[in-house]
Amino acid sequence: MMRKHCILLLALLQLSSHSPAQGCIAQTYASQVGVRERTGHNDGREVEMYLRTCGLGPGYAWCAAFVKWCYTQCGIDTRGMTAWAASCICWQHVIMRGGTGSEPQAGDNITFWDYAHQRVAHTGLYDHRINDSFYESVEGNTNEGGSAEGDGVYRKKRSYRATYIISRWTSN
Repeated sequence: MMRKHCILLLALLQLSSHSPAQGCIAQTYASQVGVRERTGHNDGREVEMYLRTCGLGPGYAWCAAFVKWCYTQCGIDTRGMTAWAASCICWQHVIMRGGTGSEPQAGDNITFWDYAHQRVAHTGLYDHRINDSFYESVEGNTNEGGSAEGDGVYRKKRSYRATYIISRWTSN
């Protein structure tokens, strides 16, 4: 009985550490899982809706536009965020870098470094910890293989160590 109460208390503490905005972001990105491009060329009703958030039309890479769209649906100030993946890093609130730092929360931004091009090449949203090495994310413009140039919104299993930066755009 005591164990059940401890587990319940821990669950409540974890929920209370998330802001209402973080919860909104999680609901928003979860509602988009399964969206696919219409022709495989960065197009389609939802993809174009994400791109419009950045002032762009069909045909552009849209992982960052997906992140920006999710945040704006929840009233998050995304000034400075564009359709460029690196612009999604909130440098004032870096949670984790290269697998070390604080515990991320659902809705935190994730970015991935492309060593061949020496730049951030992809972005998405952190969902939850799987174990000490891996977490689940939701990402736009990816695919089953985890490409930075995919065809839809997918849930992905990602490595903390392979993630460049996790940052938070909300105030908690």
